[in-house]
Amino acid sequence: MANSSFPFWSAAHRAEILENPLQTYLLGIIISICGNVLISISLNIQKYAHVRQSQRGSKPYYTSVMWWSGVVLMGVGELGNFAAYGFAPASLVAPLGCVSVIASAIISVVFLKETVRASDIVGGTLAITGTYILVTFAPHTSTHITAHLVQYYSISWHFLLYLFIEVILFCILLYVYKRKNVKHIVIVMLLVALLASLTVISVKAVSGMIGESIKGQLQLIYPIFYVMFVIMVASCAFQIKFLNQAMKMFDATEVVPINFVFFTASAIVAGIVFYQEFEGLALLNIFMFLFGCLLSFLGVFLIARNRPKIKQQDRNIISLDKIPGRVHAGKVQPEAKTSTYGSLAAKLMCSSAGQTDDS
Repeated sequence: MANSSFPFWSAAHRAEILENPLQTYLLGIIISICGNVLISISLNIQKYAHVRQSQRGSKPYYTSVMWWSGVVLMGVGELGNFAAYGFAPASLVAPLGCVSVIASAIISVVFLKETVRASDIVGGTLAITGTYILVTFAPHTSTHITAHLVQYYSISWHFLLYLFIEVILFCILLYVYKRKNVKHIVIVMLLVALLASLTVISVKAVSGMIGESIKGQLQLIYPIFYVMFVIMVASCAFQIKFLNQAMKMFDATEVVPINFVFFTASAIVAGIVFYQEFEGLALLNIFMFLFGCLLSFLGVFLIARNRPKIKQQDRNIISLDKIPGRVHAGKVQPEAKTSTYGSLAAKLMCSSAGQTDDS
């Protein structure tokens, strides 16, 4: 029975890919880019609200209408990224996260009057070039994600092998981090990246099944939808936990580029292994796609490098002595442990902390 059903699954998989129009792929790219731009705007609005409230020295930042508008914009941007996974390959949506870093740098210079550095210009140019290359040579097909297809992918031998290796690596890293007390940034960010691969797989599955349900093919009646939803929530929660620990131990100028590289690499591997997104892709396309990712990585590194660092005891603190026109040695301590401080996505939390450094 199993052998006779395999051709059926393969034929159904190919049909779903062939029926997916190019317009859907382009829509996913546009939604992802718009979502990341909105996130950048929201982060800078929140940063400006922090600075303004610090200058006034009156009410807490979370009582500001402007700060809450930034939070709402961030939520809309996050929903955009979530929806994008339902239209475009996961291996493409994740690298587009560099758009948020580029847009944030531009907004900071134009509206917050921050200094333009040569590394910002070079990094932005490399990131934009890399984004164009990876969009051009990425897989131009995306499957219609249904419950049956997710179930089929979940029991494939290559994914089960991948999951087994990932669990073993995660347990080893967690043992070294917790029991051996090895607090190295690579170990912490690898833990985040391993969780991120499960997040990407589950987010694309949930987003795709919701999209198919909206089109009229109800997918919410299948147990696999709720399994993926639980995995999505749990993996996101633990990512935030480990990332918060990384932000307490290391500077944002170190966490931002490393997290972006590890998260993107993890998402690409997850898309290749689980959703088979590189299947049938030409060798030249694969090489150019990876080259575009490399340029984006380098661009983000250049933008993030040499940012003013925070001393170990002053993490997550907004310094007032850098505010133009105000002589003040005090500091404002945001409630970093509240759920409204920063973003739910790992890369966004890093960006938020990095921006707080410059306040």
